[in-house]
Amino acid sequence: MIEMKVMGIALDTRTGSPIVVLHDINNRKALPIWIGSAEASAIIRKIENISVSRPMTHDLICKIVEKSGGTIDRIEINDVEKETYYAIIYIKDKDGNEQEIDARPSDAIAVAIRVEAPIFVTANVLANGSVSCNSAKDEEEAKEFRDFIQSIKPSDFEKLIKHDKESDQ
Repeated sequence: MIEMKVMGIALDTRTGSPIVVLHDINNRKALPIWIGSAEASAIIRKIENISVSRPMTHDLICKIVEKSGGTIDRIEINDVEKETYYAIIYIKDKDGNEQEIDARPSDAIAVAIRVEAPIFVTANVLANGSVSCNSAKDEEEAKEFRDFIQSIKPSDFEKLIKHDKESDQ
């Protein structure tokens, strides 16, 4: 499982459909998930700290879980099939028992960000839907590797071979 954070909401320029974009902690992978307008609005309201006079659906879900003595422990986006993503909301009751609730990723994300529950994505989902982010960290590591390669001298290999032969004896 890879922990992800909500990067934000984008719009598909071809269709106008909203996309929630998740990214890993190191900003190396991004996972775009196409979602509905209502869910995008719910996520944006929380990201932007926009309050409403009456509880919206995701706020209501969180309040029901809380008033029932449970906590939303985490969510997992655990499968993708034909461009449809699947998620589970994990709820712990007051006795510590865990319940799994099947959910659309957009709803699970909207709930998770309201209670600051971690968002996890399975490796197979990332392998099938993520895109690489060209982060500054990646560029820095690539530059360090290039510098290392350029600094190697033939004598460095002689030292390595000599060390290996001595270790074998």
